[in-house]
Amino acid sequence: MLDRITVLHFSPTGGTRRAALLLAGQIASQVEEIDLTLPQSPEKSFAAQDVVLVAGPVYGGRLPALMVERLRRYTGGGAHAVSAVVYGGRAYEDALVELDDLLEAQGFRVAAATALLAEHSIAHTLAVGRPDAQDEVQLAGFGARIAEKLDRGEENAPQVPGNRPYREWAGMPVVPVASDACVGCGECAKVCPAQAIPPEHPSQTDKTRCITCMRCVAVCPAKARALPAQVQDMLAQKLAPFMQKRPENELYL
Repeated sequence: MLDRITVLHFSPTGGTRRAALLLAGQIASQVEEIDLTLPQSPEKSFAAQDVVLVAGPVYGGRLPALMVERLRRYTGGGAHAVSAVVYGGRAYEDALVELDDLLEAQGFRVAAATALLAEHSIAHTLAVGRPDAQDEVQLAGFGARIAEKLDRGEENAPQVPGNRPYREWAGMPVVPVASDACVGCGECAKVCPAQAIPPEHPSQTDKTRCITCMRCVAVCPAKARALPAQVQDMLAQKLAPFMQKRPENELYL
């Protein structure tokens, strides 16, 4: 096990953060977090002796554009990186190769890459309850193998699945809406990664800024925010075939 690792995560609803921390805790004894969902996340430069785990959710087979934008604030300086894309059981398509390409462009040396499972942020019956106890055991094994590779000083980059150019993803054409249950507390506006909810009118959503990350739905104390019911029903039908199997976490060394 290494002494220290820094985790950069973009995790609007918490699933990516949880999976990333489970893995990081098996790689190093000390874990530092940097939250990329915060608009004010600071710029930082790493050095060759550092080890960084970078984790983000999969949206339509790609990384969230907002995460990509914020990750460009960080320079690797030759630091070793562990990449992690977190998805809800459908597919991660080009997200992992996109993340590895981005990290290399920012000066990181990618030592390991992972695709991890977490409960789907919209269709909660997909990968429900994950990461679970079985995942914890699997990630413990992943962490040990990653730490061993780094200890040995191996410099080969992992070969990961995915295509270049990456698949096109323009985002979802709908955004969460507030019901009459909204009390105007503004909690959603405070934590919206895209700053798409005006603090003075928290029942509204700026469709030009919203990335449909579902953070506002997850944090609303009045349970007043949701995607339109017809959209939820359509997604449930589309994702139903993926609920029949249990996809496993994947490691590339």
